[in-house]
Amino acid sequence: MPEAPAEDTLLLVDPDLDFLEWATKHLAAKDLRILRCDNAANALKVIEKTDVAVVVAAMEMEPFDGMELLGRALQQSPQTLVILTAGFPTTGQIIEATQRGAHDVLRKESLAFELRPVVESALQTQEDRRSADRPVAELPKNDGRVKMIGVSRALQEVFKLVGRVARSDAPVLIAGESGTGKELVAKAVHEYSPRRQKEMITINCGAIPENLLESELFGHEKGSFTGAIARRAGRFEQADGGTLFLDEIGDMPLSIQVKLLRVLQDGSFSRVGSNETITTDVRIIAATHKNLSEEVAAGRFREDLYYRLNVVEIRIPPLRERVEDIPLLAEFFLQRITRKNGMARIRLSAEAVNVLQSHTWPGNVRELENTIARACALASSSILLPSDIPLASAPAKSPAMVSQAIDHLINVAPTDGSLLDWIARETAGRALDLGAGDIKEAAAMLRIPAAELRKLLAR
Repeated sequence: MPEAPAEDTLLLVDPDLDFLEWATKHLAAKDLRILRCDNAANALKVIEKTDVAVVVAAMEMEPFDGMELLGRALQQSPQTLVILTAGFPTTGQIIEATQRGAHDVLRKESLAFELRPVVESALQTQEDRRSADRPVAELPKNDGRVKMIGVSRALQEVFKLVGRVARSDAPVLIAGESGTGKELVAKAVHEYSPRRQKEMITINCGAIPENLLESELFGHEKGSFTGAIARRAGRFEQADGGTLFLDEIGDMPLSIQVKLLRVLQDGSFSRVGSNETITTDVRIIAATHKNLSEEVAAGRFREDLYYRLNVVEIRIPPLRERVEDIPLLAEFFLQRITRKNGMARIRLSAEAVNVLQSHTWPGNVRELENTIARACALASSSILLPSDIPLASAPAKSPAMVSQAIDHLINVAPTDGSLLDWIARETAGRALDLGAGDIKEAAAMLRIPAAELRKLLAR
């Protein structure tokens, strides 16, 4: 039985002795004992003999890696919180580590500003639930077929959320602008779930006419309507035991929403033209680019269905909020396009990367992929320059759209105080959110000096 020291114990595990020295100084704090190991085997011996509150371990180690250390450490000490670090953790590593019980996964290049707050948060978590048990499930490894590109903190949070929700059957609602990769996230949830041996079936609720959508979802009997020449199983039957991905759920007609609600409640439905009740075992993942809470308020989406679908929400940030992902995505698309078309290798110049990162990308990742494809098709040399990047202009806002936005602000604004002051405060706060708390970035969005934004926030 490990001894219980009066202070919290932090264990640093990394083959890089210089890192161990830096991290020890960086994390030094009162009532915190810091131990160090340069390999995974010795780390396990420490965890076996000592009550370790938090472990910070590198992915790449000897004689076994950080992922295996994570599993073994949690078997020995389920209460210990493990933070893994890696140079460039892959999508699969982040999701698998989260599934196995990692508290967090950090990129090594971000440790200078992320390590301390994450460790402090983990220690606070231990303080809050000192006596609680933390069950750990060892899940089978996935084959890593889902390819999600990104190193931004925002996208890594999405990866970790996928890892947490994949193991359950809870409905998932994926929200995000068009082109952000909602279907890719849905595939990741399915492929890292216990249902991955079965199929994930996708249906776009906004692309099928209302009179055909019911049949598409629930199937129909022969002769139930004109053109129904034979019995047909619907998507719910086909997805039995697997996952059904309802893309653009916000465009589903109200009449179909009622029938979908019944399936979510008791897993039963009937084919069109039949009184027979069919039961199915399907995990529902839905996605939308719309704000469903606003759709509910406007009467276009059922409130009860919204709460049934929104058990777990995964919100995908737009590309403009994770510009550090743009070079990796652009390079990935370049390699895929040139390889597919048998083209010679093409590289992006540093100036071209700067152009890509300065664009707002209203079409998000899909627009970036199309832009790279056009640049490859028109390239006159093996290096893409800024002049080779065919960026589309953002669609202009019509006077009607501006009027609608102003009308909405007037309707939702508080009645006490100046309306203009309220709009200024809300706009400044929103810009600060979009800029991840960076005053200079938020000021640039608002086209005002940073000093002026500081004064506005102070007021």
